[in-house]
Amino acid sequence: MEKALMDVHIVVTGASSGLGYAMSEALLSEGATVALASRPGPKLTEAIINLKDKGYSTVFELPLDVRSEGSVEDAVKWVKAEWGKIDVLVNNAGIGMRTVNPKFLTKPQPFFHVSPEEFRNLMDTNVTGYFLTSRGFTPLMAEQGRGKIINISMNYETMKRKGFVPYGPSRAATESLSYIMAEDMREYGVSVNMLLPGGATVTGMIPDEVKKELEGKSQLLKPEIMAKPIVFLASEQSEGITGERIVATEFESWLKERRK
Repeated sequence: MEKALMDVHIVVTGASSGLGYAMSEALLSEGATVALASRPGPKLTEAIINLKDKGYSTVFELPLDVRSEGSVEDAVKWVKAEWGKIDVLVNNAGIGMRTVNPKFLTKPQPFFHVSPEEFRNLMDTNVTGYFLTSRGFTPLMAEQGRGKIINISMNYETMKRKGFVPYGPSRAATESLSYIMAEDMREYGVSVNMLLPGGATVTGMIPDEVKKELEGKSQLLKPEIMAKPIVFLASEQSEGITGERIVATEFESWLKERRK
C-alpha cells in the first residue's frame, strides 16, 4: 500500500519533544521527508537519533530559533539548498505557563504578577515565532504556487482561564493570525489551517507532579492524538481546505461531516 506522504517535504518547529515529536513521527511513518526544527542542543540531536533508530531515513536536523529573524533566514536557505522546495510548514514551537508560573494549574496568579519580561518572552515565542517562520517560508510556497501551513493551537478555555496570562492571549493571537494568513494566501494556492489536541496533553508544558496526578485520573491526552489529523492536513486529502480550526479529539466526526 502506497504511503500518503511520499516526496512531501515538511518542516516541523518545536519538534524535539511533545506534540512536535509525535507529529513528526506520524508524518515520517507515511513516507514524508521531515526536518525537525528546534533550538540546537542534545534534545534535538537525541530526537533525530531516536527516529533514525526506528528506521526513518528521511529525517533531518534543522537548528532553528523561531524568535530570531536570522535563524529563520538560515533555515529557509537550508531548505532551498537541500530540498529545493517545501510542501508543508507545521508551526508548533511554543512555551507554556510553567515558564511564568510553575504552579499555574494549582496556584494561578493574576496577570499583574507577570513581569513584562516574562510576558514578552512567551509572546515572542508563541506569536512572533509563528509569524517569523511563516513569513520566512511563504515566499517559497508562493513561488511554487502551492503549500500548506498548519498552526498548532489550544482550546478556547485556555484563552479565558484564570491565571493564564500570557499563554491564553498568545494562543488567541495565533488563531487570529492564522485566519488572516489563510485569507492572505488564498490567491497564492497556499492553505492555512489550525490543529489543536482538544485537551491537556502529556508534554513538557505540564509540571511533573501535576502530570502524575492527572495521568492517574486519565485526564491527559497522549501527543499521538495529533497523528491522524496532521497526516490528513499534510496530504492531498486536504486540498482546497483552508481557514479551518480542527480539534484532534473530534477529527473523525469532523471528517465524517465534511464528506457527507
